[in-house]
Amino acid sequence: MAERKVFTLSQVAQHKSNKNCWVVINGRVLDVTKFLEEHPGGEEVILEVAGKDATKEFEAVGHSKEAQNLVLKYQVGVLQGATVQEIDYKDVMDKEPKSKEMSAYVIKDDAVPKSVTIFEFFVPLLLATLYFSYRCLTRADPVTY
Repeated sequence: MAERKVFTLSQVAQHKSNKNCWVVINGRVLDVTKFLEEHPGGEEVILEVAGKDATKEFEAVGHSKEAQNLVLKYQVGVLQGATVQEIDYKDVMDKEPKSKEMSAYVIKDDAVPKSVTIFEFFVPLLLATLYFSYRCLTRADPVTY
């Protein structure tokens, strides 16, 4: 992109609907309107940050290299005052697989061991059993069946 169009954040903020959706990622202004339906996380995720700088949210998710390369495909300009590294768009698109599908990765932070899950189930069950057994054994009149 030899001639890059420069946008202010207020200009980007005007594009925040599902019919006209722009976001800023790493100083690049992206028109992601056509990508909303294809996004693996759903269009709501993008619409939450529409018209804003979504760099933190984009990097926090841990997008694949393929998703990071898509940023160049939807770029319409740069944010005013941002320094953007120049990347050759043709090289990136040649490396991209021809498949239209994208793979989505889920990063799970809280892996709970199975032993803890089993413990959380059986301890309350054991306590309830002990309580009702104690109550039945200490009754004044015996239980007859």
